[in-house]
Order: sequence, then structure tokens, then C-alpha cells
Amino acid sequence: MRYSLVIPAHNEADNLPPLLAEICALPEGQRPFEIILVDDASADATAPVVTAQIAAHPSLRMLRLAKHSGQSAAMLAGVKAARSDWVATIDADGENDPADLARMIVLAETSGADLIGGERPPRRSSWSKELGSRLANDLRRRVLSDGCSDSACGLKLFRRAMLLQLPSFDGMHRFLPALVQIAGGQTRFLGVKIRPRRHGRSNYGNLRRAASGLIDLGGVLWLKRCSLAGAVRIAKEEP
Repeated sequence: MRYSLVIPAHNEADNLPPLLAEICALPEGQRPFEIILVDDASADATAPVVTAQIAAHPSLRMLRLAKHSGQSAAMLAGVKAARSDWVATIDADGENDPADLARMIVLAETSGADLIGGERPPRRSSWSKELGSRLANDLRRRVLSDGCSDSACGLKLFRRAMLLQLPSFDGMHRFLPALVQIAGGQTRFLGVKIRPRRHGRSNYGNLRRAASGLIDLGGVLWLKRCSLAGAVRIAKEEP
């Protein structure tokens, strides 16, 4: 499968060289056709670090956002710039293992799904972060019934055309499985590895993420109910 790999990055200068080296060292049949690094207005040395990496990795190119816009906006910018029918995403902090992409490709080819989502095992992080993540995932799964235990995992593989037809908002990257299902697409999920962050600290705080997540959850639930209502109305109108 020919696919593009999008890496949204904000202040991850130290984590990017080893991650890019891992990606480019993948076996030929698993390597992405292109790597699109989206620099989300980083305040560190992300841009010059990536510029230096382009000489060593010809498949790598960089997009720079003029202002810090968040992971969803960075992801969408990369997907729009992608030149393959399939697009994968991976976090820039090194917590995702690029080797898991091979199994995602196989599942996409054999299942006919429109989105393959990674599901990470419980992380060895602070109790507050672990509890917050678990509660958020449980609530989302119960409310949306999307069958996904970890929709925030950065490792995903999907049809580019499917993603571009979805409604976009700041936190959409955390709701992609449900959004694809609402649009009539098929989803599958696969257990993937989780690794410690090599350098730096997370760009997300528990309180801010919880507040925005609840608002987004309400919006996605509204979309789902509108979609179901429209399907029922069409069914009743058909002879």
C-alpha cells in the first residue's frame, strides 16, 4: 500500500531526529511514500532541525503553520498536502512505534476498513493523567458507542478522501473513529505499543483537555443523532 505519513509537531525538536531515523529505516514495503512534518508554530528549534533532516531523508517535507493551531489543524494541513490515497498519522514525541504501521497496513488491506486506529495499553504515567485518560475514553465510548478504547492514540491509518469529508474542529483528532462511522465508513482497531517520551513534556494539561473534550463530545453526539434522524427520515420516505 502506498501511503503518506503525517507528523504534527509542536516543540518536539529533540524527539524528531530519532523518530525520523526509525521511520526511514522501515523495510521498503512498509516505508511511507512521503513524510509530511507539520510544524505547528513551534517556539523551539523544530523548523531548523527538520530542515537539516530533509537532506538526509528525501521523502521528508515540512509545512509550517503561521500560528499555533493545535493537533487537529496540523493533522488536517498535512492530510490536505498528502499525495497518497491513504494517510497515516503518528505522534512526534516518539511514544508511538513506527513498526506498528506494518500491521495496520495489512489490516486495512484485508478488512476493507476506511480507518485503522491504534489502541495503546495503559501507560506508566502520573495517576492523574492515567485516571483522566481512562475516564475520558470510557465516557466517550459509552456515549458514542464507537467501539474504540483509545481514540486519542496518534497512530492511525485512513483513506484520505474519507477524512477530508468529515466536519473539522479543534479536537476532531480525538473523535475520528466516531466521525468516520457517522459518515458511513468502516473502522477497525489494533493494539499498538506505547513507549516513554524521550525528551520534553506533554503539550496537554488534564484540566484543559477535559473541558474541551466534553464540549467536543456533545458536538459529535449531536452529529450522530442528526445522522440517525436523517437515515430514519430517508427510510420512511422510500417506497
